[in-house]
Amino acid sequence: MTEQDLEKPNSLLTRHPEVSKAELIRQLKPPPEFDHARFESYRPDKNYESQSTALQLCQEFVHGPKKKLFSKAEKFPGIYLDGGFGVGKTHLLASIWHAYAGVKAYGSFLEYTSLVGYLGFAQTVLELKKYGLICIDEFELDDPGDTMIMSRLLKELEASGTRFAATSNTPPNALGDGRFAASDFQREIKGLGDRFRIVSVDGEDYRHRDIDAASETLDETTLGAWLKEHKNNFRDDFSELLGHLGTLHPTKYRALVSNVGALGITDVSKLDDQVHALRLVAFIDRMYEFQVPLRTSGSTPITAVFSKTMLSGGYRKKYLRTISRMGALTSLS
Repeated sequence: MTEQDLEKPNSLLTRHPEVSKAELIRQLKPPPEFDHARFESYRPDKNYESQSTALQLCQEFVHGPKKKLFSKAEKFPGIYLDGGFGVGKTHLLASIWHAYAGVKAYGSFLEYTSLVGYLGFAQTVLELKKYGLICIDEFELDDPGDTMIMSRLLKELEASGTRFAATSNTPPNALGDGRFAASDFQREIKGLGDRFRIVSVDGEDYRHRDIDAASETLDETTLGAWLKEHKNNFRDDFSELLGHLGTLHPTKYRALVSNVGALGITDVSKLDDQVHALRLVAFIDRMYEFQVPLRTSGSTPITAVFSKTMLSGGYRKKYLRTISRMGALTSLS
């Protein structure tokens, strides 16, 4: 092996992870970034009283009320944290998970729907019925199929006594708006909303990041030099990486980026395919969970890959969240 071979970055294209059912279930826990998230470490913004209220209601959801905020008639199996980017919703959700003493699961909305697609609905229900608490981050409905899946899943789990905690940027009665004919599925959507106590979390993004700001695009030499500064670095072409993602079930993306020290993506260009765009969203979510530093080269900054049409469509919030997360990853040293 030559010295040049030793310096050559790894490629995600060579990774074809196989994930067992047991591993899929085992990985339903908060990402490493929130290993230490607790109610005590959540710092409500004094300018937004709803954050303090949300903290108290989340604590009461786990431990029971310390004082009467709601009538006895208001009983819900779930709590739903609705708010914008960076107001601490995921921190509170992870805190609920850590504080709950029983058997519990934590995953993104996509992870649960992907689990159904991978294991089948009946097997997923059988597995998740073992849990007393199901935490769902980034709750959203992108199509009628997801609406039906999540509605049926929560109904089955609620019947077995499971409780739910969720975060989202969209109130339950607005889920699905702009993505499909939501009026045709109002019964299912209303059923989802009825299972949660809705708690608004107002405020500004604590990271103070401008999601419209473009990330830096490097030349190939600078990108290569940056990669050499990191152990276990990977380097892949943008189009080839998207193609590789298409060969893997989304439940395997976490294993795909596990132990990646840094990723360089070359020849980044504008996306014109919604399927590729949504795969990138799922991939970046997993990258963000592991806080993998990212740098790119090409004609388009990675934070500008989504077209104006995409950003004005039904997946707008999903893409804006991904832009925010890509911006965060490209700022990691």
